[in-house]
Amino acid sequence: MKKKACPRLILTVVSIFVLFITSCRTSLPDYSNAALKSRNTILIIGDGMGPEQVKAASLYLDGEEGQLSFETDFPYRTTMTTHSLLVPITDSAASATAMATGQKVRNGQLSVSAFSGRYLKTILEIAADEGKMTGLVTTAHVAHATPAAFAVHVYNRNHYDEIARQYLANPRVDLLFGGANDNLPAQDAAEAGYTVLTDTAALSALAYGEGEKYLGSFGDGHLPYEYDYDYEGTDDLPKLSEMALKALEILENAPGGFFLMIEAGRIDHAGHANDLARNIYETLELSNTVEQVLTWAAGREDTVIIVTADHETGGLRVRENNGAGSLPTVRWRTSGHTDADVPVYVWGDRAGEISARIEDNTDIFKVLVQTE
Repeated sequence: MKKKACPRLILTVVSIFVLFITSCRTSLPDYSNAALKSRNTILIIGDGMGPEQVKAASLYLDGEEGQLSFETDFPYRTTMTTHSLLVPITDSAASATAMATGQKVRNGQLSVSAFSGRYLKTILEIAADEGKMTGLVTTAHVAHATPAAFAVHVYNRNHYDEIARQYLANPRVDLLFGGANDNLPAQDAAEAGYTVLTDTAALSALAYGEGEKYLGSFGDGHLPYEYDYDYEGTDDLPKLSEMALKALEILENAPGGFFLMIEAGRIDHAGHANDLARNIYETLELSNTVEQVLTWAAGREDTVIIVTADHETGGLRVRENNGAGSLPTVRWRTSGHTDADVPVYVWGDRAGEISARIEDNTDIFKVLVQTE
């Protein structure tokens, strides 16, 4: 006797076919007249930072929940879903694309439509087209998926040579700080008009110059884990908070305002490794970075700051609070990503309105960009 076909499989096949036809035939949104709603927009992403990562870091810091800077100082919070186009568990490329463009794509794709491959205009490009300065800061290498989704358009997140080529060809990116990538040599960046920085001293000495572009290409690949910064060989490498503050020092000179994305990229890496200590230290440095960004923004009414995550990594669950300075007892469920909803914290211009409208990662773009 023949087994009946699984209804879910049939539904999935039909859904993919419908999505393919729709993507090929449906015109993309026209963002030619789009603009950012706030003068200054700061999007801070903890890659892999789910609610339990936040909880674990707070317990280690203070012995209580709710003690990280974005928990204590941000007046509004919510949660959002992160699924990619066809599957419930996203990767960083699809999730960053959703936040950068307001559109769902398949895992691995960076700001191109799912099946036709047409470019999806990003929030960074919209900001630049209206005269704002733009910046991307990450603790991962600079060609990694999350920062790349805001500035390039490729079918495969691992095509680092093409990502690097598009970075240098894209006049809209004013500032790019992160770990070095072999596909983006300092000499090529200098020839493309970038002021290139390779160590903390150069970053500290950097001063704004009108019309200049800046590439911070530090170390050899991803920057070290925060947990490892006291070891030999890290003196010349900046931390996330140092890069973020220098980015603000540069971008605040923009007459029309700016867009800045800051990513704590290595929370995700520690989650993949089920490394609780490094996961917590990365989250705490993100909290420190947010605290310093808030100090910069204090008293401003023209700036919005959103802190969120692209997805959760590791399926972390906190089992027991062991007090401040001691790692909590936890359980990891996987070494991969999960479909857990992630937290969203909002401060500043229109914060209450923004928080009320965010349910999915595509809503990040929608609440920050005026498209009509």
